[in-house]
Amino acid sequence: MNGKNTILFREEQRFNQWWLWLLILVPTSMMWYGAIQQLIFDKPYGTNPTSDTGISILLVLFGILLPLFMYSLRLITEVRQDALYVRFYPFHLSFRHYPYESISIYQVREYSPLKEYGGWGIRYGKKGMAYNVSGNRGVQLEFKNGKRLLIGSLRPEELVSQMQIAINRYQ
Repeated sequence: MNGKNTILFREEQRFNQWWLWLLILVPTSMMWYGAIQQLIFDKPYGTNPTSDTGISILLVLFGILLPLFMYSLRLITEVRQDALYVRFYPFHLSFRHYPYESISIYQVREYSPLKEYGGWGIRYGKKGMAYNVSGNRGVQLEFKNGKRLLIGSLRPEELVSQMQIAINRYQ
């Protein structure tokens, strides 16, 4: 790549917390168990079993699509020459870009995902918006229009360093 599309820094994060996957895989396993019992062994699952069609639909939704959806979630952060680019796939079909000219302050900081933003993902809190996947460190951006954005990162110092290089070199 050349010009403004040169990538100086790239970080891709996924939800990999063991407790989150436990919350997903326990109901998924139960769904598979119930579907096998009812559809293959012809033993109704539960005290008030649903129809075979119903359990098939539930199996597709919670036994296949939910784990695939959780696995597909990822936060991609790129520092390019012209701007900072962020994409929370699959919610963002393309990158959101934040031109350096619009950013007044950027700094590494620790934060509490639960207390400040109510959890992980695309979140809104008293301190503005956040894109975070794991951990409690990131880069806080403050824009000239007064808005704030926190981008969670496992490598926040490197992210800020590359932003500084891009700003100094290409602006």
